[in-house]
Amino acid sequence: MAHRLVLRRAWALSVKDVRRLPSSPSTVTIPSSFSTSLHPVPSRVSFLAPSQAPSLRHTPCRAVSFNVQDNEDFTERVINSQLPVLVDFHAQWCGPCKILGPRLEKAVAKQKGRVAMAKVDIDDHTDLAIEYGVSAVPTVIAMRGGDVVDRFVGIKDDDQLDSFLSKIIGK
Repeated sequence: MAHRLVLRRAWALSVKDVRRLPSSPSTVTIPSSFSTSLHPVPSRVSFLAPSQAPSLRHTPCRAVSFNVQDNEDFTERVINSQLPVLVDFHAQWCGPCKILGPRLEKAVAKQKGRVAMAKVDIDDHTDLAIEYGVSAVPTVIAMRGGDVVDRFVGIKDDDQLDSFLSKIIGK
């Protein structure tokens, strides 16, 4: 019952009351009308000022998937990769590609960084498609150490994608 009263009072807080709140980030005054007998609230609550906020170290995180920009980018991020890489050859106009893409990303994300995924648009990178013998889309090629390990053409369901990835990773 008391929590309903608190919620009603919070909703009743008008724009005028919000404008009257202090602009300082270090403290906020809570009107006494918000206190309840069940849970007394101090009249002033202290929050950390931005300068006092604990610093969080940024650790670089490898993206689950990335779009290949050019041949140099493909060489650097796919062929020279330490991880196995799934290369998804797709096209914007391809309906099955639009279905397979999110499924692949989901399956790769489940692997928690043990495999990467490169997306290659065949209309933008025709030379890569020809080099890897892509004659239909979607085509997915698995590469490890710059070598083609396995491939498939067409749509696969989630279980088939998981088993394909497990085989590539070597589980």
